[in-house]
This record gives sequence, structure tokens and C-alpha cells, in this order.
Amino acid sequence: TKSRLEGLDLARLIAFVGMVIVNFKIVMGADGGDDGLSRLTAMLEGRAAATFVVLAGIGLGLFGLRSNRERTVWVTMKRAAFLLVIGLLNMLIFDADILHYYAFYFLFGALLLSLSASGLAAVVLLVNLAFLVMTLLLDYDAGWNWDDLTYQGFWTPVGFVRNLFFNGWHPVFPWLSFLLFGMLLSRFSLAEKSTHGWMVIGGVFVVALAEWVSSQLSPVLTVVHPELVYLAATAAIPPTPLYILSGMGIASVVIGLCLLSASWLSRIGLLAIVSPAGRQTLTLYIAHIILGMGVLDGLGLLGGQSIESALVAASVFCAATVVYALFWSRYFKHGPIETAMRRIAG
Repeated sequence: TKSRLEGLDLARLIAFVGMVIVNFKIVMGADGGDDGLSRLTAMLEGRAAATFVVLAGIGLGLFGLRSNRERTVWVTMKRAAFLLVIGLLNMLIFDADILHYYAFYFLFGALLLSLSASGLAAVVLLVNLAFLVMTLLLDYDAGWNWDDLTYQGFWTPVGFVRNLFFNGWHPVFPWLSFLLFGMLLSRFSLAEKSTHGWMVIGGVFVVALAEWVSSQLSPVLTVVHPELVYLAATAAIPPTPLYILSGMGIASVVIGLCLLSASWLSRIGLLAIVSPAGRQTLTLYIAHIILGMGVLDGLGLLGGQSIESALVAASVFCAATVVYALFWSRYFKHGPIETAMRRIAG
């Protein structure tokens, strides 16, 4: 059990590092290049965050297995309220906040905890179908200024609901799929190496399938109905079913590899060094916005930077967070914000 949980902590840290790279690249203006590094980091966009949400679903599912349903739902709803407040405050300084979306992922996830594995899979299909219908009936571009990635009207009732459920950075439809997929994974024996192997193999197959379908479908739609060519994309915006499939596959591979390697990394002492950071990802997420981007702003590095500069900045920040978390864990069991959430929400 200990090795399994530490493997999940490692996966959280990897997902966090991916999110830092993506966000630093965007705020430093290093987006849009065509070199190898730019293409490589572009692959992280939407995938790192998706892996984070899948891990949250695994955590929620395991929590539900350890506790009675009423307690799990009550605690999860209180934590959702906490994340909503923190996320909306974060929105005042960072437009691409994911925490307020998490609040609603957890809300719906808690309400769906009693579903069977087949029931969860059915909801995943329905969520993606609902998003497809919305893209055909509603204007996905509403509120967006794609030139500077700003969203107009977020703080209005209509704009907030539209952004939250349909066309925000991580809308409930269909991003809730990732949390439900994580809950599905929690139903399997995550302590078994055979499970880890199947997660890796299955994830690779799903990613390859999504990319192959995309490559075959895109030329057809370009000729038959150019306005629907977005349905063949695997990019995170808009989050089409092929992107969701690809994101699930990547998350499965990353988590499976982390679980597989946890015992070996523990034996050589590396897991004990990096795991504390994986247990403080909520604190570190806020820190990478307030401290990380704050330092970049103070150094005049927001905008006009190279992809190499963004990667160096992200690497330095992530290394510093690992050192901080290791030091903090010697005196405290949880990170500062994690501790506040536990005291307030249980």
C-alpha cells in the first residue's frame, strides 16, 4: 500500500512539472514555435492537466473505498467549496486557473461514487456526447479573444456558466471524463504489477488509436465538411472526444509507469526525495502562479522569451519546489494549503 501510494505521489509530481512547463511557456511568450522543443512541449498542453485530474479521480475513488459513502460525499463537497473559493481568488491573477473547475469535478464525482464501473463508463460517454451536441448548437468562440487568450464576461452569470461547463480552459463538459476515468481506475487492484503493465500497454494503444483516427478522419472532414474538421483534432482546445481519449491514454501510461517503478525508486532512495512534493501539489500549484510567475514578472521575463528560457525557468522552479517540500515534510505532514483544507473541510 505504501509503495502504491508513493507511486501516485510521483505521478502527481510529474503532472505538476508538466503543468509548470506549459504555463511558464505561455506567460513567457515562448508559445508557437516550430522547432523540436516547441513541438515536444506542445504535447504537454492539456495532457499534464488531464493526468492531474485522473489522479484526483483515483484519490476520490480510493477515499470512497476506505470510508462510508455519506462521509465521503460530505467531506468531498466541503473540499469542493474550499477549492471553489481558492480558485476564484486565483482567477483574479491567473485566467487559466483550474481549481474552480476541480470544485465541480469533485461535486459531480462525489454524487456518482455509487455507480458501478459500467455506470461510470456510460457517464463518460454521455458527457462527451453532450459536449459534441453543445459544439454544434452553441458558439464555442463566445467570450474568447484568441489573440491574447482572454475571456470576456467571465464574472457575469451567463459568462461564468458558459466558461465553466462549455468553453473554458477545462470545462466540466467534457473534462469531468478524466475524473470519472480515475475513479474507474481506483476500482482495479493498483497494488498489482499486472495492473500497472496493462495500464501502460492499454494507454499506449489508446493514444496510438486516437492519433490514427485523427490522421484518417481529418482529410475526410476537410473535403466533406471543413467546418467540422475540429472533430478530428487531438488538441486540448476544443476538447473533442479524440483529445479526451488521448488524454486518458497518456494519464494511464504515466500513472502505470510510476506505479511500476515505485519499488525500484524507493530502493535507491529517490522516491523518498521526490514524494513529498507530490503530496503538496495544491500548495505548489498556487506557488507556481504567485511566486514563480511573480519572480518572472520581476525579472522582466513575461513575454518575448525563447522556449529554452521557459524550460530553464520551469526546471529551476520545479527543482526548488522538490527541495522545499523535502525540507517541509521533516516538520509537517501536509503542505500549508493542504493543511488549511483539511482543517476547514475535514
